[in-house]
Amino acid sequence: MPEISRRRLLTTTGAAGAAGLAVGGAGGALGHSAATGDPGPDLATVGRTSVAFHGTHQPGITTPMQARGHLAAFDLVPDAGRREAAALLRRWSALAADLMAGGTPETDTGVALDAGPASLTVTFGFGHSFFDATGLTAVRPAALDPLPDFSSDALDPDRSNGDLWVQIGADDALVAFHALRTIQRAAAGTADVRWTMSGFNRSPGATARPMTTRNLMGQVDGTNNPAPGDADFDERIFVPSDGDPAWMAHGSYAVVRRIRMLLDPWEDLSAAEQERVIGRRKSDGAPLTGGSETSPVDLDAVDGDGRPVIAADAHVRVTSPDTNGGAAMLRRPFSYHDGFGEDGSPDAGLLFIAWQADPLKGFVPVQRKLDRGDALSEYIRHEASALFAVPGGAAQGEYVGQRLLEG
Repeated sequence: MPEISRRRLLTTTGAAGAAGLAVGGAGGALGHSAATGDPGPDLATVGRTSVAFHGTHQPGITTPMQARGHLAAFDLVPDAGRREAAALLRRWSALAADLMAGGTPETDTGVALDAGPASLTVTFGFGHSFFDATGLTAVRPAALDPLPDFSSDALDPDRSNGDLWVQIGADDALVAFHALRTIQRAAAGTADVRWTMSGFNRSPGATARPMTTRNLMGQVDGTNNPAPGDADFDERIFVPSDGDPAWMAHGSYAVVRRIRMLLDPWEDLSAAEQERVIGRRKSDGAPLTGGSETSPVDLDAVDGDGRPVIAADAHVRVTSPDTNGGAAMLRRPFSYHDGFGEDGSPDAGLLFIAWQADPLKGFVPVQRKLDRGDALSEYIRHEASALFAVPGGAAQGEYVGQRLLEG
């Protein structure tokens, strides 16, 4: 039987990039397709959409938010150092490029045999402790220094930090899980899983806003995100080509926080009270000062009694770049739900992921401002935290982090 791709695109369109990433034949419909030359039924657009692995920046930063996500941190085993880490990143990069193009690892588990790439992205980063483990402290970025303590933190150290970080996103749950399992298996003997978190977003086609979603509080989330078309977008989100250290050129820093939403007290509020806390209408995300979701927030507007329309402690006011010296970050989160407690309260909230060129100019000043007086703080709890240096994308023939590990 001719060799076929594990995720062979079952249409003549969208198959580019899958050639050469095949293994031995499989049974069922896919095996029949290979044996007869019958291309089979077309995949939906959501299945055949692919994202390039190689490029100036790593995928999964400006990629439109996907329906499913997994975050995983790994710690190098005690006898693994720089050489072993380089070999792991080489393996991981090859696997990620293969999977994102719809290909098949040689030791494939068969989890997603009949699926297309489904917008799969795999992103890699390094934690502060990675540089100690590999003897590379001389080139550890100052921007990777541990985040300061915040008064709202209730952090679980076992679900925080880590030597290595992997972010996986896809528009199909099996494709996302398959990538996670493949990456985890490839780390055996070099790095152990420290923690994993799984999340979700709206499915493609469920909303007309591909870069805006609703969180589990029912609020439109991400409206004021920097946009790739903004003149200062790259300056805010990516390390410049001549940045320091040199191996971080075109990279970014990811702040990861597991933020539990205290949904029982939140849902006891009226819709008007919830809108006051946020400063936006729940129905369409428009600011309380009027307009549509994308209308500027008028922080100076007052009502008929002379009171601010946007309350002094409203979340939208406290987080506004206008009140934070222009500080901004690209938020690209997933929602999560991990069951219910004995009291029936949901363990649910946000896997917050914020991208910026420098966390001391992005996340830190905004979070300090939130610490000093944000009406939303009463309804959330930060339970895990991590910061990772995410180097620039790998060129063809390179692996992610090669300039660090072989520099």
